[in-house]
Amino acid sequence: MRYELYYWPSIQGRGEFVRLALEEAGADYVDVARLSGRGKGVPALERFLDSRTEERPPFAPPFLKAGELVIGQTANILLYLGPRLGLAPKAEASRLWAHQLQLTVTDFLVEIHDIHHPIAGSLYYRQQKTEARRRAKYFIRDRLPKFIDYFETVLTRNSNGRGYMLGRRLSYVDLSMFQLIAGLRYAFPRTMARVERDIPGLVALHDKVAARPNIAAYLASRRRIPFNQYGIFRHYPELDK
Repeated sequence: MRYELYYWPSIQGRGEFVRLALEEAGADYVDVARLSGRGKGVPALERFLDSRTEERPPFAPPFLKAGELVIGQTANILLYLGPRLGLAPKAEASRLWAHQLQLTVTDFLVEIHDIHHPIAGSLYYRQQKTEARRRAKYFIRDRLPKFIDYFETVLTRNSNGRGYMLGRRLSYVDLSMFQLIAGLRYAFPRTMARVERDIPGLVALHDKVAARPNIAAYLASRRRIPFNQYGIFRHYPELDK
């Protein structure tokens, strides 16, 4: 099957968690909004969102078209793709556990995003800098350690010395942990320099994922969009104290 991924073409965002799974599996997919040509690119994405013919329309990108299926929400897409790409356990209880962890990643991403947009997504960062500084202080002190320590604990309890979140085999949750560490390093380099000594398992997992052949090739390619000031992970020095 050839998958069609619909997401914004200039940011990693939530779509990157899906891209990483597709790339690791060597799946046949097209990043629709990054195509060029008449009727392609962002207009194709927007045309799909505006379609009145879809019985189950997605609320917002990312969404995945797989044959006749249209699947929205990052965690939901990965729940579907995981077993088909060999990136999820076969047992139902373990698949649900993976999904639960991915939903927790989603919760964490909301908090990361809301550091630089604490008032409204429709306002520019410069219009809410005062509130962002205040929120960043509590995020760094309270929320970041709470989430990252939780993931480190899960990894320690489930890896059985093999360094994966669900046990013996790589899953899409491991790819998401890689993206979290990479994104936090970009957004909060000073903070992460302090924090990383307390999460050696996640740091090692990040490096292990980055070294996998398909992921390494992806990271070195033009398909990997660089971190920038328009995605979830944004670096503002004044917020990284």
